[in-house]
Amino acid sequence: MNIKKSMKLHIPIIVMICGILIAGFFSAGCSTPAPGGTSSAGREMITVTDMMNRTVTLVKDPQRIIGIGAGSLRMIVYLQAQDNVVGVDMREQTAQNASSSGMPSGIDRPYNIAHPDLASRPFVGAITGDPELIATQKPEVVFVTFLAGKDAVALQEKSNVPVVALVSGDLGKNRQAFYNSLRTMARVLNRETRADEVITYINATLADLQKRTKDIPAEKRPTVYIGGIAFNGAHGFLSTDPAYAPLSLVNGNNVAAVAGSGGQIMVDKEKLLVWDPDVIFVDEASFNLVKEDLKDPVYQSLKAVKSGNVYGVMPYNWYANNYDTVLADAYYIGKILYPEQFADVDPAAKADEIYTRLDGKPVYPEMKAIFGGFIPFDEI
Repeated sequence: MNIKKSMKLHIPIIVMICGILIAGFFSAGCSTPAPGGTSSAGREMITVTDMMNRTVTLVKDPQRIIGIGAGSLRMIVYLQAQDNVVGVDMREQTAQNASSSGMPSGIDRPYNIAHPDLASRPFVGAITGDPELIATQKPEVVFVTFLAGKDAVALQEKSNVPVVALVSGDLGKNRQAFYNSLRTMARVLNRETRADEVITYINATLADLQKRTKDIPAEKRPTVYIGGIAFNGAHGFLSTDPAYAPLSLVNGNNVAAVAGSGGQIMVDKEKLLVWDPDVIFVDEASFNLVKEDLKDPVYQSLKAVKSGNVYGVMPYNWYANNYDTVLADAYYIGKILYPEQFADVDPAAKADEIYTRLDGKPVYPEMKAIFGGFIPFDEI
């Protein structure tokens, strides 16, 4: 056969072989990484349905995580995964409300106090997150709260990181939502056993509070007013909550229950004078404002003020519910209202037990130093 003709026949084959080799080379060198830039090769993948009913597929047991929005980082701490956090939002990093009258400054939530190093983790934007700043930290998952489904989708697409949307819930009618969020996060983080421990402990604590107080006769339940409820800042004495959680957990007689179904409201001074409660508790986040209000001679005429039955309670609605402080406040309120039923309880020791079980460290002394702790209001 003619040599030139033979070469012409083999050229297409040679080109094809080279093409295959070149393609293989680039394929090997450019394997598709997991979102966030971490390779998922050889790692187990998991698919979860988040609280916005979105289906999200990601690496199981991720080692680089971010939690943004009220409650996300708290749940991460409860699941003991704080060491894997590679970025935090502005509310977890800076001193909020430092210039507001009556408000404490600094990172002053129990989980922050227990793990102060979290505040020094890289900044990843405001409470809704910044896609570019998130991507820079190469996380394998971002947990978000208070973000609509479409916004979670947008954040995932812009950051190229799986986003799992959760809700913070509470210990009342939205308790199951909190538990479902915690379990969803735990499934991703491979910490289902820890989630069960947290939920079991909270349920047992709630059951104990109920057992101590559910059978107390109505005539032996003092009337109670909760003043100075902080909400997006400090408020004065007339700010209250008709369904104040720690009081509800001990079946307390909240005089403001007739004024609403729950959440922070402002009541009329005249109405408070008519209620004339036996005992008053004050949200210590509003200490300065309430202290000034109570100088009013009208308030000095209240039964609880005249008898010295005014006490401080630590704020719990601080970047969503701090469930630990809700429970700690409940034991203190129970001790004041029903000393016989809570004779075996030392509120400070109980608070440290709760903080240790949920946050990993006994932080009541630090909380007391910031807010005032469990003492009569005039001693703060």
